[in-house]
Amino acid sequence: MSTSWLPFLYPPPASAYVAAMSAVSLVSMANAGLAELRGNHMAYSKFWHVVAAAGAGGNTKNRGGAGGSAGTLLRSRDGMLLAYAPALLAAAASFAVPGAVEGARAQLLSAALAAHFLKRVLEVPTLDFISSPSSSADEDRSRAAEHPPSRSLLSQVLFVHRYSGSMPLDTAAAISSSYLLSTATMIYAQHLSHDLPDPAVDLLHPGVLVFAVGLAGNFYHHYLLSRLRADAGSGGGGGDKGYKIPRGGLFGLVTCPHYLFEILAFFGFAMIAQTMYALAVATGTAAYLAGRSCATRRWYRSKFQEFPARIKALLPYVL
Repeated sequence: MSTSWLPFLYPPPASAYVAAMSAVSLVSMANAGLAELRGNHMAYSKFWHVVAAAGAGGNTKNRGGAGGSAGTLLRSRDGMLLAYAPALLAAAASFAVPGAVEGARAQLLSAALAAHFLKRVLEVPTLDFISSPSSSADEDRSRAAEHPPSRSLLSQVLFVHRYSGSMPLDTAAAISSSYLLSTATMIYAQHLSHDLPDPAVDLLHPGVLVFAVGLAGNFYHHYLLSRLRADAGSGGGGGDKGYKIPRGGLFGLVTCPHYLFEILAFFGFAMIAQTMYALAVATGTAAYLAGRSCATRRWYRSKFQEFPARIKALLPYVL
């Protein structure tokens, strides 16, 4: 099958598995984004509390477990480690598999995947006491007094996220399996493309740049969010529930700049790989995070009357 109409992609490899996974990844992620828009949220981050409240009220439409029917619950920190660590191990292990990573393009792709998930693992904190929207101000102050937030350089620079509350085990397992499968398949698709004709348009080096910008921007805005949550947890303000309107960086323009930069990182993967599968994953990720961003903006507007209407969800001045 020729891809002369797509000069920036390798020809599709003769693999029914890769072709099927390309379609499944794109459709499933796009559907997940539409579900977020409809209020059917994946149960992690701030939306765990939304899902839990819906489950307690008998509303079972939200994904990932809710309320008393959520099954096994993990601390959010442990859930996120479960979500990211297997994909990191898969990307790192690919270098040890003979013949799996051949050539500079494949090596850069595996290295970029490993760097992405290593960053996510290192962002998981050693402390997860910071207040949640469902806790009282007195409980938040009590926990902050018993476990004051570390101000070491390590905690400020590496252990970025300040997770609180719980995550259903099935949510963590779903995210983990998705990341693991997409990472392994992206590396496999690259391996199958090794002996195929190179794309007419080489995007390898621009892809590395796009990935680096996405990785750095995502980290920076996660850092801003973590400082906001850390200040809320240690400040002891009377009615503070642990969430504030984010400030700094691109937060003055969009609600979720960290998602915008994550999308950039995934399109960096796609540009490095130049395979149909990597492009499908990046496009699906963009669709899901666009839906999640719109849901997040809607959440902020429902919680804060002073939330500026000019702030968009994901793309400055557009969406």
